[in-house]
Amino acid sequence: MNDLSSKIATPTLVEKKAGLLDAVNLALHRAMREDANVVVLGEDVGVNGGVFRATAGLREAFGFKRVIDTPLAENMLGGLAVGMAAQGLKPVVEIQFLGFIYAAMEQLVSHASRLRNRTRGRLTCPMVLRSPMGAGIRAPEHHSESTEALFAHVPGLRVVIPSSPARAYGLLLAAIDDPDPVIFLEPTRLYRLNPQPLLDDGRRLPLDTCFTLREGSDLTLISWGASVHETLQAAERLAEQGVSAEVIDVACVKPLDLDTLEASVRKTGRCVIVHEAPRSYGVGAEIAASLYERALLDLQAPIQRVTAPDIPPPLYRLEQLYIPGVEDILAACETVLNYA
Repeated sequence: MNDLSSKIATPTLVEKKAGLLDAVNLALHRAMREDANVVVLGEDVGVNGGVFRATAGLREAFGFKRVIDTPLAENMLGGLAVGMAAQGLKPVVEIQFLGFIYAAMEQLVSHASRLRNRTRGRLTCPMVLRSPMGAGIRAPEHHSESTEALFAHVPGLRVVIPSSPARAYGLLLAAIDDPDPVIFLEPTRLYRLNPQPLLDDGRRLPLDTCFTLREGSDLTLISWGASVHETLQAAERLAEQGVSAEVIDVACVKPLDLDTLEASVRKTGRCVIVHEAPRSYGVGAEIAASLYERALLDLQAPIQRVTAPDIPPPLYRLEQLYIPGVEDILAACETVLNYA
């Protein structure tokens, strides 16, 4: 199919502020206009525009051959995407909730992640698998999971988790361009939170780079996804107390930009890692271990982790107790700041 990039209109500022959900939709429209090889498929993505309406308007703009409603069969979705990607298309698959993705794990682990190595580079797998993730929208447990560590452990898979509309837009475009499979996880409670002006300019963001959201000198706060929201709030509270906190959004949890994290921790000497996923065997533990290996002698206190407990996400009455909150982060910061 021909490249359609020459037909794209001059970038314009979105007329209204865009939330993370709007940014995903905008990026999908942009990618499909730029490249006719990009196809979107999933359950209810066409006629209904997706469970959260992330794909709204795509069927009308690009037709049923490129925006494909599928049966309720995640294993089939994974296998279909691998086949499409191996033959030159760029499938973007929507899984309705992260708790439904496990039926597709066979395709992701055994095929998508291995295609480049298995064929000695003859074939690649340029597919993106999108899924909402995380708690905070009063949904059942299978709709509220944060299991990014499962995918991060698989060689050959890249795992991206945006935390703002601008990063969702730029990272999704870059993910669609990537020649290898990308798991793109979208925090549901950020979908409509804090809308921001967004420029539809087609600008890609680097996939393997952390983003420093706030400069600081007293301690480093590391987070990703929805927990970046509470982490920034904690940094504001610390600033009111005269504490300068550096806030880093990991964004791409696999592979990790350890150089940026190491440089920050060497500067501040203290570190708190915040994530919504369960504590044991999480990405936060990997970051902590790597920082101990790289910067032990620069640390002035043990690294602290603020996470969800090792339980399935509870029903909505207990959700706010499950999600790490601002007070939890501040308590961990007090521990590292007062360590003697």
